[in-house]
Amino acid sequence: MTADRKAGRPSLAQVAALSGVSVKTASRALGGEPRVAPETRSRVRDAADQLGYRLNGVARELRRGASTSTLVGLLIGDLANPFYSRLAGGLERDLRMRGLQLITASTDEDPEWERRLADALLERRVRGLVIASTATEHAHFAAEHRHGIPFVFVDRPPVELSADTVLLDNHHGARQAGVHLTAAGHRRIGVVGDLARLSTHRDRLDGFAEAMRSVGVANWADYLVENAHDVDAAEEAVRGLLDRAAPPTALFTMNNRITLGALRALRDHPAPPALVGFDEVDVGDVLGVSVVAHDPEDMGRRAAGLLLDRIDGHRGPARQVVIPTRLLARGSGERPPAPAGTSGS
Repeated sequence: MTADRKAGRPSLAQVAALSGVSVKTASRALGGEPRVAPETRSRVRDAADQLGYRLNGVARELRRGASTSTLVGLLIGDLANPFYSRLAGGLERDLRMRGLQLITASTDEDPEWERRLADALLERRVRGLVIASTATEHAHFAAEHRHGIPFVFVDRPPVELSADTVLLDNHHGARQAGVHLTAAGHRRIGVVGDLARLSTHRDRLDGFAEAMRSVGVANWADYLVENAHDVDAAEEAVRGLLDRAAPPTALFTMNNRITLGALRALRDHPAPPALVGFDEVDVGDVLGVSVVAHDPEDMGRRAAGLLLDRIDGHRGPARQVVIPTRLLARGSGERPPAPAGTSGS
């Protein structure tokens, strides 16, 4: 007996018939209940594998009286971004120790897609949601939040929703970058930023602006390029800055993807400007890229701690954790401005 591919998903009754047991016994065998003979369990599992049958874990838990599953959802902007993969790693390890499983999905920085993914996870009775949100308001989560579903926002805070949050110290980190570059003598600093609507971008921009004001540079925004969201757009933005009649003598790239784009643009430059990036980049230590660094894994662990507290019954007010940043000087950010009249001046 084989499953008919056109007939849809195989049923538990088909598994029971193929293995020669009752439906109840097949369910017990696949559910891992101890009161099933090893030979019977093996026969049922072989039949399930042959048919391609899998238990509906969420449905089984709900039948047992649980109001939620063992799943936790994580919504992030880009699965390929090392920042998010490290964050997910720290989160997943701590959840796994409590018997919870992490499901990760990418929103591609699309607010509507983010909402649809969140709704789909909530319909599956996830135990909680961790969100690096691209949306500009989150009031639609309020009802679920009142019903006891814990939300933890990472990297970007919620708007119109009181929920636990884990953030980077974006303002201080960007100010560090600005102070570092101006201390080396730079005044024309190209700033290449992410989507202007993102809170991370705005906070970093505010921190950098504070550093520029502190040394009396009033026109720093003349060298600002926003909405360079991916590597290609960042490369194009940096090339545009370098093509100006008075190009910047330094660059501040406001996330790791933008830094990679800048490195592409500077690859064959005869006198590259100084460069400080926000976020660590792959082999940044090998390439000598100065960065504002932080610990995404710690962000994931702290988010897990807040979520598990809520699952365990904590009902206090929303909490905010701030992850510190530090500037790592590796060479690229320490280049002085080129002398007037030379390439790159």
